[in-house]
Amino acid sequence: MSRLNNSPVSAIIAVFLFTGHGLFWFYAKRSTEQLSIRASIMDSFKDSLAFWSSILGTALGLLGFIKSARWLAALGFLLAAGSVATFLYARKQRERLRLAAVKIEGRSIDSLNLANLGRRLNRSLIIQEADQVVTIKGEDMVTTWRYSGYCRAPQAAAIEFSIDTDNHVPFERLECFAYDLQHDPKRMHRIRPVLFGADGLSKKIAVPFLERLSVRERFSVILKCKLTGCVKSGIEYYTSTMSVAQERIPTCTVRLLFLDDRPAWLRVYECGSSGATKLLKDLRPSHQTKRRIEYTDIASDVPARPARIYVFRRIASPTGRHHARAGERRRT
Repeated sequence: MSRLNNSPVSAIIAVFLFTGHGLFWFYAKRSTEQLSIRASIMDSFKDSLAFWSSILGTALGLLGFIKSARWLAALGFLLAAGSVATFLYARKQRERLRLAAVKIEGRSIDSLNLANLGRRLNRSLIIQEADQVVTIKGEDMVTTWRYSGYCRAPQAAAIEFSIDTDNHVPFERLECFAYDLQHDPKRMHRIRPVLFGADGLSKKIAVPFLERLSVRERFSVILKCKLTGCVKSGIEYYTSTMSVAQERIPTCTVRLLFLDDRPAWLRVYECGSSGATKLLKDLRPSHQTKRRIEYTDIASDVPARPARIYVFRRIASPTGRHHARAGERRRT
């Protein structure tokens, strides 16, 4: 103990270790209490490992300074550093889980939840104009994306999209094709997108350009997908997301067309990078006929990262209920 008393540096380091350990676990506990129960359960092992590593690291560090054993002190510091790294990793995973728990109007937005877990951004392209047309008839949804902009990297070979739906349709059976309008304005060469990553409710696909883009070269691409059986009666939704690493989109238009079955209401929500959602507006019909109703959402200088979620409620038509009852009779 005489060595410890004769070494002010050792005393200061000991105080630092104890104080740092206390502050670190106070913050850890506070952060953990603010997160979801689900995330806490999944990360309980990481928390336990980080906690005991911090305790052991502090003890070994103090013992090393008391005994003047440099290797023991170094081991203590390594364990303490490892506990901090483990905690930070667990905290990052909790944030991802919290982001992947979006719920609106009592409806879990499952496809967006999965998309948030695996989201990746294209850093080669700048989108200047985005146009999306969604046609809903019965339980089927046909979505058409048209993106225009320019290449900001030395070269680019493809543009990426995220196809999100609650009804899993295997990629090989998905009716999906695209055109490179910049190099094929007459739409003579149909392009089949390429799947990368998992084939689930949220699909990440890439549309190859007919010719590789160079820096500042413009592009214009149209993608059309038919998603069968993904829209039921009751509360449903469509998500509009951008997979690009830019701050804002100069012009963005989303049009939703309902054939036969009209929604009782349609609301536009925004989901930010933190997972928080907010109601932007109740969207009113922009055009309607006896068999069709259209909603148009036009926005300028739109933030690129947040997702826009179009939530609507439909009541099953008499025809749809008749088909459902007929299906039940056939099954029995």
